[in-house]
Amino acid sequence: MVDVACLGGSATASRSHAIVKRMAKRIFDLLISCALLIIFFPLLLSLAWLLYATLGPPVLFRPVRCGRHGKPFLLYKFRSMTDERDANGELLDNQLRLTAVGRFIRQLSLDELPQLVNVIRGEMSLVGPRPLLMEYLPLYSFEQARRHEVKPGITGWAQVNGRNAINWEEKFSLDVWYVDHRSLWLDCYILLLTLLKVLRREGIGPRGHATVENFRGSGG
Repeated sequence: MVDVACLGGSATASRSHAIVKRMAKRIFDLLISCALLIIFFPLLLSLAWLLYATLGPPVLFRPVRCGRHGKPFLLYKFRSMTDERDANGELLDNQLRLTAVGRFIRQLSLDELPQLVNVIRGEMSLVGPRPLLMEYLPLYSFEQARRHEVKPGITGWAQVNGRNAINWEEKFSLDVWYVDHRSLWLDCYILLLTLLKVLRREGIGPRGHATVENFRGSGG
């Protein structure tokens, strides 16, 4: 016969282990994010001034993104595009609106630095699947939607394994792999690989495009 008490104790131990892992990751996120904000504070001020001088206010772009369990939040990024529109009042193509300064900060991923505030607020983690548009939620398969079991990250397993140079299905597969294998050691490894990728400017985006195409569902 199955020992019910033993099974109950195992389940309790498993839940306790998961709680400890989440707490350790949260402490790790807070320590690293606060340290990086202090270190990069002069750079953040300089970038804010440069963007204010070239693009005007606001210097931050705050789109709504999908967080853990599908909860929406405001993502903080430095602006990299103008608001130029055509004769019909429609925004011009992203590639046409991307400024020289915007292209530079994107190549070095400096536009992502304000997301350290999202990490400190508890809306994001340093490492996790990238936060995407809320409108994608009904388009995911059951397996793809598992990427929302964890907080979104500034960088992630998909970002160090192709970033914007791979298709959506490959990204989501890598995101789910991270969900199943996440650990502090893996996070440290991903952060190291991210630094190397940024320095080499690898996987910034598809050739001839300022941003990736929207996700339209599996196979889209």
